Amino acid sequence: MQAFKTIFSSKTTNIILLITLFSSISTVQALDKFSVAGWSKPISEITNLLSEPDKGFFKAMGIDLGYVPGTGGGSAITNMLSGAADIAFTDPASFYQALDKGEKLIAIYNIYPQNVFNVVSPKSRNITKPSDLKGKKIGVYSMSSGTRQNLQVLLHQVGLSEKDVTIQVTGLLNFAPVIQGQVDATAATDTGLFVGKLKGLKDVNVIEVKDHLNVPSDMFVVTEETYKMKKDLLRRFLSAYRDSTQWMIDNPKEAAKLAITRSINGRNEAVNLAIIKIRNASAVSGTTQSKGLGHFDLDLLQKGAQTFRELGLIRTKIDVSKVIKSDLIPK
Repeated sequence: MQAFKTIFSSKTTNIILLITLFSSISTVQALDKFSVAGWSKPISEITNLLSEPDKGFFKAMGIDLGYVPGTGGGSAITNMLSGAADIAFTDPASFYQALDKGEKLIAIYNIYPQNVFNVVSPKSRNITKPSDLKGKKIGVYSMSSGTRQNLQVLLHQVGLSEKDVTIQVTGLLNFAPVIQGQVDATAATDTGLFVGKLKGLKDVNVIEVKDHLNVPSDMFVVTEETYKMKKDLLRRFLSAYRDSTQWMIDNPKEAAKLAITRSINGRNEAVNLAIIKIRNASAVSGTTQSKGLGHFDLDLLQKGAQTFRELGLIRTKIDVSKVIKSDLIPK
């Protein structure tokens, strides 16, 4: 009798283990694969995305998250359109220009409502305003990056164009050319400037793009087809992203520690913390404080589209109410 009980107990245990195993496999298989086409490599300022293996914000929403690195907002859209990713982490300038080329796109989430782009130069170059850039050699992250496009905005504000300057690709977060005098100035971001100062960039003048046109820095953009056909998946993705953003705002020190192993440039925890705090600040605006993270200021984005058209950066008249939607943003 005892032997029968032992055998039965053993079989029961095995059955339970098998049920648990199959249940786990089913759970994994149930996750929807979803990839983000980024504008950069996996750097510390997007730790809220990179921390997925540790925090599981997206897994909790039934999503198996992937990340496709890029070399600017334009490349993020290109990677999405090619099928390499489902959604683009891109800037308004790249969005406007893609629409101008006839692409059917919808912006669904305002990642960074604050414009974080700038042009930095050593004080010895005496570049204090956009008009001083005439005839100068200026670095950009890449030819498809927001740094280049926001530089174009500054130039057009004073009647200049890229023909009036020399553009040189210097790479992501690379201030060596401006420090070494290979370029007169470099277009960058707020976090890029912080890193540049750590690497020896001193006594600089900074021209802030937001002082001329404060459109958002980055948005999540999808194709019109994806927007229409995958609303449930997109809602879950945005909910997870919102949660990850709020986590990084509330827990910058924890994020700074995770960035050490999850990002390619995050070996210094103190630097990570400073960068994460800078980026957290750009995720918040008057609109997001009243409506919630991710919401758009349509009037501001309409002004941005009109400005780009007036400056000749796009030719199409864009009605942002038709290409920017807030219905998928979590409440």
